[in-house]
Amino acid sequence: MIPLEADYSGIFIIIFVILLVPPLVLAAIGFLLRKKYKEVSVVFYILAVLYLIVGLGLCFGGL
Repeated sequence: MIPLEADYSGIFIIIFVILLVPPLVLAAIGFLLRKKYKEVSVVFYILAVLYLIVGLGLCFGGL
């Protein structure tokens, strides 16, 4: 028999990983560089927040 319903839970997990992992990595890099390079860490924090805002806005704006 052919199943009539599809399971899309894996796709949603992949979307959440794409949305949440890069900002966490950028924030972690900013945290690691905070002592030595204060200006660079601020740039990484800003990039992390922008990535999160744009990613959530583009992916969840159409729902």
